[in-house]
Amino acid sequence: MTDISSISGAQSMLRASLGRSGKWAAGLGAVGGFIADILQPLAPFAAYIALIAAIGAMVVALAIALRLVLAARAMPALVFATTTAAIAGGVFALQHAEGGDDGLLASLVPAIGELQQSMGIVSARVEAIQETVTETQKTVEQVQQTTEEVQQTAENVDKTTREIAAGQQKSQQQAADLQATTERIAASVEAIASGFATLSQQGGIIADPERPDQFYHNARAYEQSGDMLNARRSYLAFAGFDVDAIDPYTRFATLLRVQDGRAGAREVFGTLAGKGQALSIQLVHALQFDDVQRIARFDTFIAANPEYAPAYYLRSLEFSEDRLGTQSLADKRAEAEALQKFLSYEADGGLLPFFIDQTQLAEWLDSSRRRLASLGNVLDPGLFAPKLIPQRSNQGWMVTVTLPEPATGIAWRLGTEGPFTDTGVMAVNDQTTGKPMPNPSFAVPSDTRAGIISLKYTDIRGQENGPFEIPFDPDAALAEGNKQVLDQFWTSWIAFDASGNTGLVYFTQMLSYRCGIEEIRYSLNGDALDKTIDLPPCDAKNPYAIPSDYMPYFKIGEDVASMTVQVTYSDGTKSPIREFNR
Repeated sequence: MTDISSISGAQSMLRASLGRSGKWAAGLGAVGGFIADILQPLAPFAAYIALIAAIGAMVVALAIALRLVLAARAMPALVFATTTAAIAGGVFALQHAEGGDDGLLASLVPAIGELQQSMGIVSARVEAIQETVTETQKTVEQVQQTTEEVQQTAENVDKTTREIAAGQQKSQQQAADLQATTERIAASVEAIASGFATLSQQGGIIADPERPDQFYHNARAYEQSGDMLNARRSYLAFAGFDVDAIDPYTRFATLLRVQDGRAGAREVFGTLAGKGQALSIQLVHALQFDDVQRIARFDTFIAANPEYAPAYYLRSLEFSEDRLGTQSLADKRAEAEALQKFLSYEADGGLLPFFIDQTQLAEWLDSSRRRLASLGNVLDPGLFAPKLIPQRSNQGWMVTVTLPEPATGIAWRLGTEGPFTDTGVMAVNDQTTGKPMPNPSFAVPSDTRAGIISLKYTDIRGQENGPFEIPFDPDAALAEGNKQVLDQFWTSWIAFDASGNTGLVYFTQMLSYRCGIEEIRYSLNGDALDKTIDLPPCDAKNPYAIPSDYMPYFKIGEDVASMTVQVTYSDGTKSPIREFNR
């Protein structure tokens, strides 16, 4: 009885809902279907409405069945959804059955077709507008992206500018810090030097050293007493302060070389140089290398620190006679240049900031002055250039080379281009070099024209010097050579007849060397010099030959007891007045 009552109640409720809402639900559904049919060209709206309405009806029916809502309240919605789904579904079915894309009503009413056509145009315009909007949006996005990139670039430029400014500021600050550090170090070295001088006067060992001057004082005191272990410890403690003074480290290096050899000293100073910043430690480290490597490190250090004055004194020692034994001219010049540079810093106390022990500085200055004085004018290039002494014979020229220093080889050439010719060696050894002495002479053809003779030589260090380009004028050389012979052997200018009976006076020597003579004036029994001897012209091709038609003598009277002669040479100079007695 209960089930029958419930069913009967539900039917009554359904009929009541249909009576109340069925009419307006059917009307709305019909209107919706009409609109969906008209909009068919744009999309299948009838199918969409039917599907949505059917889903809505199912949801409402399920809610009523599950008693989630009261049936009395949900029944109108169920009727509306069911009616709408039925009408829209029917419209879609009829459209599908007709097979047209314009809908059911368009095929029955032409005006509706025109309306749809108009809607299609609108649709096309809408699509065009949408495409335009889409393109515009893309353009806007690209412009926005470009703007962002420009903004990013501007930010990067600004960042770079700030970094450059910061870098410049940092560099300026570093320069200022370096200057301040340099001044502080100089001041600290001065203070340490003052403290060291006071401690040196007091003497003794400082029991508990704390300051660098105290450690340096103890190192020197231990060293003098022979306690090398404690001296070494004190030097290392001093080095820990990284004081940029040269004398403590040169003394420490000497101690290390005595104890551990050069290799051991190099290892210790290599470690110190790696820990500290003091240039003096780096310089003394360079001193611990051997020969060529040491010189190279010196040059590298000086190139990087051209105003570090002690480096020039230490470099001068590398070329000194004490270090080398026998110096080449290049060694002497290198030593002199380094000493001059070192002494140039003496003015205005420029060397004081590099020394703690002022007695060490005094020793360096005294040594520099003595050595520079002994080197003389070695830096004058005009006084130490090779020279050539040409001597002419009837066969050609014999050129003798004079060098400013011992050599192990000599080579020459005519002109400024082409290969050099070695002069060879002699059968004797040079006592200075211990090697065969190079031949100092070479022959040149008699027809050689005026020009350049290039010369080079190898010194005792194996270093090649030159080429030196020396002018060679055959005529001037011939005249100069003749003049030298005439000056050297002037007693042979005049010879009276040995028999004393013929009354003849000979001037054969002057005749043979006439290429060096411009004029000969003489007088007999006095110094009036009122007579001349006419000589034949110089024959450069055969300069010493006497012409066959020329008599090398003249006759004098028995009363002639003496003859006075003066020669004017080709260069315009005059000889002393010479007197020859019969």
